[in-house]
Amino acid sequence: MHDGCGGSFENGMQVVDKVRQMGFALQPMPMPLEIKCVECGSTFEMVNFEDKCPKCKMVYAVTPCHAFDASNVQAAGIDY
Repeated sequence: MHDGCGGSFENGMQVVDKVRQMGFALQPMPMPLEIKCVECGSTFEMVNFEDKCPKCKMVYAVTPCHAFDASNVQAAGIDY
């Protein structure tokens, strides 16, 4: 599923699961990212490695290795 910083994921649920497993889900990212929600289209600031859209509750995650770019953030599902 993930092999250090070179690993890849098939979907956003795997990213969320990995971030939770690593204990990073609630930790703040080095730099917040502006995210446009794929579900409702609203924009919000993602501050933790796991976060959710405040409007529709779509859950997003990014691994610490890839937290420098919003294009690496993946959606996992509403209230996942």
